[in-house]
Amino acid sequence: MPARILDGKAANQQILDELKPRIAQLAAARRAPGLAVVLVGNDPASEIYVGSKVRTCRELGMHSEELRLPDSITTGELLSRVQALNADPAIDGILVQMPLPKHVDSRAVLDAIDPGKDVDGFHPVNVGRLVANLPGPRPCTPAGVMELLRRNGIEVKGKRAVIVGRSDIVGKPMAMLLLHQHATVTLCHSRTADLPGESRRAEILVAAIGRTGMITEDFIAPGAVVIDVGINRVTDRDEAARLTANDPARMAGFDKRGSIVVGDVHPADMARLASAYTPVPGGVGPLTIAMLMSNTLEAAERRLL
Repeated sequence: MPARILDGKAANQQILDELKPRIAQLAAARRAPGLAVVLVGNDPASEIYVGSKVRTCRELGMHSEELRLPDSITTGELLSRVQALNADPAIDGILVQMPLPKHVDSRAVLDAIDPGKDVDGFHPVNVGRLVANLPGPRPCTPAGVMELLRRNGIEVKGKRAVIVGRSDIVGKPMAMLLLHQHATVTLCHSRTADLPGESRRAEILVAAIGRTGMITEDFIAPGAVVIDVGINRVTDRDEAARLTANDPARMAGFDKRGSIVVGDVHPADMARLASAYTPVPGGVGPLTIAMLMSNTLEAAERRLL
């Protein structure tokens, strides 16, 4: 039986459609939710992400502010901007786009965001609420993975879940969210002994290690559900052909654009062995923005209702 593709674009649209009447109701009663996105410098990938977030806000009828700041900004200057947003009554959510320039203290900036406006869920207060399973904003990408599993009827309770990657943004919160849904969770990383063997134990395998196509057939148990969080651009044609098993459609895309986007899992191996999987692109990525919109709306509802 061919593997089921977990369509992130469809789930994203479902979530946004569910948010629209709540946004309209809040706007009619009080005001529209407000999201401020702070972009420092001119990183091309960050500009694309920020543009997509601002555009989605406007499509939903939410208020959005985009602060573009020079990469020469100091930590103190950026902290002042964050404090001004904390005090702005029209802003319910603050997102500081990462990465920041190396000379800026990223931890200090994230910690300065009002926990009630921290729609990324990265503030220590909200990390603590996640660990304690108390209400609060959850990091958008792991929350999106959970929504994708739920909306596709994939049972988590009692399953063996393995996460490859221990970042504060994805790996660690992903482990907490799966644990709260009663999965038995193993959190792996680059120094895990016998990483392929640990990964093969997974009934639900989440790859978030940031290495192109690293998770191959040796890591995937037949029938596993595979969630590929990675986003990596491949510009070498031979590598693209190897990763896609020379798939005509993917290679035509490569020849048109000069690159393809591939996750952390070897796509051909994943499609052959998994019972269900997220494609890259079009899998987890769209859910990240949907959950950001959801977090912003919930922050506004907590403040205004």
